[in-house]
Amino acid sequence: MKKKVKVYTISAVAELYEIHPQTLRLYEREGLLKPSRSEGNTRNYTDDDLERLEVILSLTRDLGVNLAGVEIILNMREKMDAMQKEFERFFEYLRNHASEISHSKEDISDSEALIPISRLGSLQRRRNNQD
Repeated sequence: MKKKVKVYTISAVAELYEIHPQTLRLYEREGLLKPSRSEGNTRNYTDDDLERLEVILSLTRDLGVNLAGVEIILNMREKMDAMQKEFERFFEYLRNHASEISHSKEDISDSEALIPISRLGSLQRRRNNQD
């Protein structure tokens, strides 16, 4: 069953946050907010949009950041969120493959552990040729 997303009109959002609808339109023009549109082209703001708006308002009202600065901060937050998700996927991979990693680690001698992987193959080939 698909979860129904709650949406808000521009007038409801403007009233809720005590801002002029033109301010919301400006944020959209600047690319800071991207509300979806209905079939009649009415802006529909979701809870995610409202969370983003709260960050924008906090930065502008409380910290005095201009819109260019807000854009940079929001972009950095998105990149940091993406990096966090990538780290989580990597750590999950490590957790799932820990036993494989520990077994392959046992196959490498202590001195080989300090050799870059790219050179390890050539070292092993040389050993095989000597045998």
